[in-house]
Amino acid sequence: MIDPKILFMFFTTSVLLALSPGPDNLFVMTQAAQQGRKAGLLVTFGLCTGLLAHTAAVTFGLAALFKASATAFTVLKFTGAGYLLYLAVLSFRAGAETGPLAAADHLSSVVLYRRGIIMNITNPKVSIFFLAFLPQFADPARGHLSAQFLQLGGIFIIATMIIFGAISILAGVFGEQFRKSAFAQKVLNRAAAGIFAGLALKLALAQRV
Repeated sequence: MIDPKILFMFFTTSVLLALSPGPDNLFVMTQAAQQGRKAGLLVTFGLCTGLLAHTAAVTFGLAALFKASATAFTVLKFTGAGYLLYLAVLSFRAGAETGPLAAADHLSSVVLYRRGIIMNITNPKVSIFFLAFLPQFADPARGHLSAQFLQLGGIFIIATMIIFGAISILAGVFGEQFRKSAFAQKVLNRAAAGIFAGLALKLALAQRV
């Protein structure tokens, strides 16, 4: 069992990390602004599901594969970059429909949830980050490390859901104003396409640490 003081420190650190600008919270913000706060929340749930996979990867040693194997790292990162470019094209070609949450009806909950999972799982940097981050708060003297990693991963996910959920709500409110204007929505879609393309480039250029 991890010391409660350590858990509180870990939770605080996780909140700060979730608040710091990064691909995941930028992705959530963009989706919520485009599709509404419900979309942002669904993407957040998808991202957190991906974090479950990364937690399992650290727990069972799979993250070490991506750190050690250049091929595995490259294949996964280019898969993620390709998916982001696909979303960029969809956003760029999206039409403008005015009205509150008009665009949200075009994407099902499953599609939005899946977007979050794919976005997170195809970023090998997350697994490598977890591989470096989680062990700093674990102590072999306090029990099995696997159980501690799972506990820490769960706390990180809770912190992420709280912060990304807040981002979804705020971005959804902001985006609703844009969706009342066809021109503004077109600008928002173009901006989203640029953000997705930028995230794709950043992921494609990512290097193993």
